[in-house]
Amino acid sequence: MALPLSKMPNEIIREVRERKWLVLLAFLVISFTVLSVGFVFPYKYQASVVIFVDDSNIIRPLMEGRAVTTKINDRISGARELLLTRSVIERLARDSAVYPDASMEETAVEQRIGRIRGNLFVRPRGDSYFSIGFSSESQLETFRVAQKLAQLFIEESNDRKRKESRGAYDFIDKQVKSYEQQLAEVEQQLKEFLSENTDGTEGEANARLAQLRNQLELARLERQELNARVESLQQQRGGVRQTIRQGKTEDVYRQRISVLEERLDTLRLQYHDTYPDIVILREQIAELKKQRRAHLAGDQSFGGEDEGARTFNPLYQEITADITKARADVATIDIRISSLEKLITEQNLRMERIQENKAQYSDLTRDLQVNREIYDDLLKRREKARVSMHLDVEGQGLSYRINEAAQYPNQPSGPRFSAFAAAGLLAGAFIPFGAIAGLLQIDPRVRVREQLEEEIGLPVLTDIPAVRTPYEKRRDRRVTGVIGLCALLIVAVYGAIVAAEYMGVL
Repeated sequence: MALPLSKMPNEIIREVRERKWLVLLAFLVISFTVLSVGFVFPYKYQASVVIFVDDSNIIRPLMEGRAVTTKINDRISGARELLLTRSVIERLARDSAVYPDASMEETAVEQRIGRIRGNLFVRPRGDSYFSIGFSSESQLETFRVAQKLAQLFIEESNDRKRKESRGAYDFIDKQVKSYEQQLAEVEQQLKEFLSENTDGTEGEANARLAQLRNQLELARLERQELNARVESLQQQRGGVRQTIRQGKTEDVYRQRISVLEERLDTLRLQYHDTYPDIVILREQIAELKKQRRAHLAGDQSFGGEDEGARTFNPLYQEITADITKARADVATIDIRISSLEKLITEQNLRMERIQENKAQYSDLTRDLQVNREIYDDLLKRREKARVSMHLDVEGQGLSYRINEAAQYPNQPSGPRFSAFAAAGLLAGAFIPFGAIAGLLQIDPRVRVREQLEEEIGLPVLTDIPAVRTPYEKRRDRRVTGVIGLCALLIVAVYGAIVAAEYMGVL
């Protein structure tokens, strides 16, 4: 049954009175146990170096937009990861300045590497500060390792920044050269494509096709006009006689021959001698010359007995010549129309070729444009990377410097011997009381009337207190006095041991 809290102090005091020697023994054992732990507890010393992160120097606003300074997103984790790398820890473990008398065998070095990794720490100290420290049981080792860790961190971070900037520049430079080669190849392909495909552009082909179609329409209209002219001349010639009666004089023959020769000369300027109209005119001229010679000779067989002779009608001949000329023009127009139709067919084929080459030309020009844009952007980035690389080489941009050097640790960083001494007395005094209180809570015996009334609900009329005889009281006082003297003796011995430790006797 649980003991009511109001009755707990009285019961604790009663239990302590009944078990005085056991409480004294517990006090002795606990206090001296804690004090013994204070003697053997390994005291560790800590030393740290405060690092200042300089990321806002004067060069930053001057190079804004023209250079990219190296940044570390999480400085604490970045510094920890850098310091915990095998190369850095091994350099420190093999440093003869830090461990002058230590063994450099592989086993000893591995032990030191494990100890350094386990005792190294990196802590934030504000927005632009953090500390790198080391804890060890040796004051000298703690001081030396903390100093060396800060130096190694700054050296390694600067080396990594320079390598990072150099690597970025080399990568971008390689990409620039690669795209430069690709750009040259695409330009050469485009040049070869344009030299092999000389059909021109789609706009030029459309303009030429429209021009040919206009010319074809005009030629067809002209042919219709010439056909109409031929039909009209044929109708006119149908109403004109082919010959007329004319007196046979030498002047008439000469005049007719002169007219026909002029017409013959005109036709010969346009056609060959085998042209039908030229052949007819030659026959007519030869016949007229024959008739003239006969007339001059007095031969009447050509003229008959009539007063005048029949001869070719000049109007009929003129209309015939016009018909011949119109027919020749029609033939010429037909040839022109045929040529225009052929040119239009060729132009349609050219348009098909242009459409087929258009997709390939678009791909080449698109590749050229995309490669040129990327190439120009990479050129700008390469110059930025070049400036950034020079900034890191010269120590500009993001940099670290030691703001506070490591101090030689004179006092241990953990709990001191005085804390163990005070904790021993307090623990020896309070732990027995706490143990008794815990035992009272789990003790199933009924100690006070309230336990029955609250737990079981039975009414309790009265309780009988414990009665001691005068002898028992006197004996109890004597025992209490002896225990008090023993407790004072224990405390005195305890204090003497603590004083001896501080005086350096122990």
